[in-house]
Formats: sequence, structure tokens, C-alpha cells
Amino acid sequence: MGSRSSVRVVDSCLVPPSAETPRKALWLSALDLVLANRGYTPLVHLYSASDLAAAAPDCFNVAKLKKSMAKALVPFYPLAGRLSTDSDGRIEVNCNAEGALFVVAHSDHTVEDFSESPELRKLFCPRVQPSSVILAAQVTFLRCGGAVIGTAGHHAVVDGASMFHFIRTWASYCRDGERAAIEPPCHDRGLLRARSPPVIRPETVPMFCSRLAMQEPSATSTVATKVFPFSRNQLRALKRQCGGASTFCAVSALVWRCVCVARGLDPDAVTRMNFPVDVRRRLDPPLPDGYFGNGVVNVFATAAVRDVVSETLASVAGRIKDTTERFDDGLLRSAVDYFEMEAEKGGRPEDSGNLPETELRMNSWYHLRTYEADFGWGKPRLMTRAEAVRGGWVYLLDAGCGDGSAHLLVSLEAATLEKFQRAIATCGALASARARL
Repeated sequence: MGSRSSVRVVDSCLVPPSAETPRKALWLSALDLVLANRGYTPLVHLYSASDLAAAAPDCFNVAKLKKSMAKALVPFYPLAGRLSTDSDGRIEVNCNAEGALFVVAHSDHTVEDFSESPELRKLFCPRVQPSSVILAAQVTFLRCGGAVIGTAGHHAVVDGASMFHFIRTWASYCRDGERAAIEPPCHDRGLLRARSPPVIRPETVPMFCSRLAMQEPSATSTVATKVFPFSRNQLRALKRQCGGASTFCAVSALVWRCVCVARGLDPDAVTRMNFPVDVRRRLDPPLPDGYFGNGVVNVFATAAVRDVVSETLASVAGRIKDTTERFDDGLLRSAVDYFEMEAEKGGRPEDSGNLPETELRMNSWYHLRTYEADFGWGKPRLMTRAEAVRGGWVYLLDAGCGDGSAHLLVSLEAATLEKFQRAIATCGALASARARL
């Protein structure tokens, strides 16, 4: 089911920008460099056969996809460049317009197969040699008549918000041609330049700069992933139980508690939940709309296991909210200064493996515009990440229904995941909402 032979590449080429673009070295900020070793973020957008059949005959046309990508690469020209280093060994982007990788493939799989495993979804993303290109895309035609668009953007150049900005621009050019409404990107990464001399506040390191304590998986530990759907009514009930908290804080509180319960942690142990926060609107002045680059920092909420398990969900959600509300421009600038000092030392190695049982990673793409990828045949039926699972990592995603519902992708040790499922099913708010459906 998951063999590479089940997806057959029939064409591969580079797509350069369709017009002249700036030829220069693009400086990368400390927030870019801290993620440079993360490599590529693989994404997949799935389109069903019924959507394609209802669309115009030439919509899913390879030549049209290439032409529209070339147009989108003009305003997003760093994606057509290559990673390089300056005279001091600092990573930068050589904006040379060599182009993005574009792959065409065919598969015997169907839409129904698609949701079976992350290992299968990986097949629909282009295979990229490390740092060979910054952007790669693959369109795969399925046996059932559906199609998948897989993309891989290098994390040194783009975060989630920036990558989806490019994807919706590419889709708009494909769908609307010259009439496409384009939100121009801002390439001024100097807006996140560190101060000289740096000013590091005492709370910066424990809040932003702690390391994720990754562990190599053991031979007997199998990590599994399960998708938990949350309806709009369930989310509303959960948020009420959490005292009117945001969707992210409410869901994170529930997940944090259920993971602690499922893992049977010592009540006196200290547990941490790590999550990325977008700084674009939190700086003073805020970054311009369309800032193109990495605009996130990772933060840590810490508590005793007994508190996460025994407090009300509202209190746990409050702990998470308090962590996010401690930010101000001075603290965020302090984090940038610290990461710049780290970059001058050579940066950090890539985090790999699974998180230890006291750690949890919550990633939220719930409010990102992940489903605005209508290339002319409608919005995707599903958008998700495509990568091997890592224990302790959780993603909160928009379900794509337009009604506020969500999908929760949870990766845990297989035995722990079963216990997590039982724990989350007993949540009073969710159980009562489910009963009303």
C-alpha cells in the first residue's frame, strides 16, 4: 500500500518565474535560521473525481498549472531561488530565478485510500534532495479520477502562513488568469533584524528558547496517528466548559489533560506543552500584511501533572492563555536577539525522534487559510500534512467544511493512543454535545 512504486513519476522539470525578478541575495532573519534545519514541510491537497468532473474541461491541465505557477513565482521570487551562504557562512537565499521543481505522477490509489496512513500520503509529495530547491510541487492523478497536489517548501524560507499565501496565489492565477486578485508579499525580512547590542530579558530563555527533548524511538514503541473530528457544536460546548476560551486554548487544554491521563504520569512530575505563536500582529509596530518568511516563535507552558489532571479545564486553558498574554514587543524582540546569538554560534541541530512522555507539541493551523486552494475545480476535499508520525505531536486543523469544525491529528505510542481515545471520549462537554447531534 505504501510503496513508492504505487506512485509513478511521468514528468519532472523546473518552473522559473514567467517574468524578470530581482537577482540578489536575500538576508534571512534569526526566526528563519532557527528553523533552517527543520527542512521541508510536506503538504497535500486532495481533490475528488466528482469535483473535477463538474469543473471546466481544461481545469486540471498540467500546462495550465505550470504556467500559473510561473506567474505566482514572480511576486514570490525567493521560492524560485536556492539556499546558499554568505562570506560569513550565514544561510541566505540566492534569488537566481532557477525555478521550482514541478513533478507529474500517476497512481493506482483512490481517494478512499488517501486517509489510511501518513506513510501513504508522503508518496504524493515530491522527493527533494536536501537544499536542492526551495519549493517543489507534485500533481498526482489517481485511478478513481481524483487528483492530489503535494507541495514541499523549505522551512528556512517559509512558515505555514507564508506557504499558504503562495498556494492561494498560485491557485488564483490558475483559476482566474490575469483577473486574479493578488495579495502582494512583503520581502523585507530586515523588519525582524536583531538589535545591536542585544537585550536579553531573563524570562526569554525559559519561555521561548528551551529545547524540545526529543528521544529516539525504541524498538518496541510503535507510534500511531488518529484523526479526531470536532463538530462546531462540540467545539462550542468545549469552549463553554473552558470559560469562553479560544478554540486553541480549549482544545489544547483538553489534549494536554488527556495525554497526561493516557500516559499515566506521576502526579508530581512536571509536564510541558510547546506551541508556536505567530508574532506578526504582536510586534509594535506589527509586521506588514503579507510578510513573507518565518513569523513564529515557539513557547512553553509548564505545570505539574496533578494540576493539569485535577484542575478544571477552564483553569488549564487559562494557564495556556496566560502564557500567550505575557508577550509584548520587548519580550519578542528579546527572543529575536537571543536567536540571532544562537545563529552566530552555528544554529541548532534538527529536532528528531519522539517527545518524552512529559512533553507535548501542539500545532494549530486552524485559523490559517488552508483550504483556499481552488485551482478552478473547487476547494480541496482535504488538506493535511504528509509526513512520518512523531510521538507527542498534535495538529489542530480546519476541517474544511466552512462551519468552524476541526480535525485533530494526534500522534502517540499505539497503546497510549487507545487510552487517549477513551479519555477524550469521556469529556463531559464533548459527550453531551455528541448526544445532541
